[in-house]
Amino acid sequence: MTGGERGGDTASALTSVPRHVGIIMDGNGRWAQERGLSRTSGHRAGAENLREIVKACVRFGIQILTVYAFSTENWRRPQPEVQGLMWLVGRVIDSEAEELNRNGVCVRHIGSLSRLSEGLRKKIQWATELTRENKRLIVNVAFNYGGRAEIVSAVRKIVHDGVPLQEIDETLIASYLDTAGLPDPDLVIRTSGEMRLSNFLVWQAAYAEYYSTPTYWPDFDEEELRRAIIEFGNRQRRFGLVSSQV
Repeated sequence: MTGGERGGDTASALTSVPRHVGIIMDGNGRWAQERGLSRTSGHRAGAENLREIVKACVRFGIQILTVYAFSTENWRRPQPEVQGLMWLVGRVIDSEAEELNRNGVCVRHIGSLSRLSEGLRKKIQWATELTRENKRLIVNVAFNYGGRAEIVSAVRKIVHDGVPLQEIDETLIASYLDTAGLPDPDLVIRTSGEMRLSNFLVWQAAYAEYYSTPTYWPDFDEEELRRAIIEFGNRQRRFGLVSSQV
């Protein structure tokens, strides 16, 4: 699950590129503190880095990128930091949405719009509607998102719709999740060296490959992403089978 050695990997080494990559963008605060900056400055640097990783995903041929931007548990952080994050998301939408649209990127929101200000909700809805027809890369932004809350919401919708008990299976539940219609992630990357999911895509990532790097998110660049993809290509995905069956 850990990152490999640094080296001069080239595009030719990318023998297997994951279709769907999830990233837990961790370490913004620690990156800033080590530089004597505010945590908000770290989040700003992380937002700027996301622009470069989106470009790298297009170059590598990744079709879907899901990034963990703000969890349902993050509301418990100090209020100045939370308020700074809300402001930053609105600013990023204002500055990036039209360019993403021109570049064929479809932006989707997963999670709940509850607790967000009316202004921020409208900005998110505007960006998703603006880019909804784009096909070059799908970027799911998990904001005010929690994997368990997503499953609870799906179950409530199933009950509300009166689905007969015998019709409930994994395929049906998946169709009620925020990621309905999309393939599950092949690779989940976590930056900053932590080794946990933190309630990210807990249903969808059941058979994903995991990769952890000690690099903080603001420093996670194209070369770091390349190394994660190379490591993914070296894995044998068995989905519960034995090696001889794959």
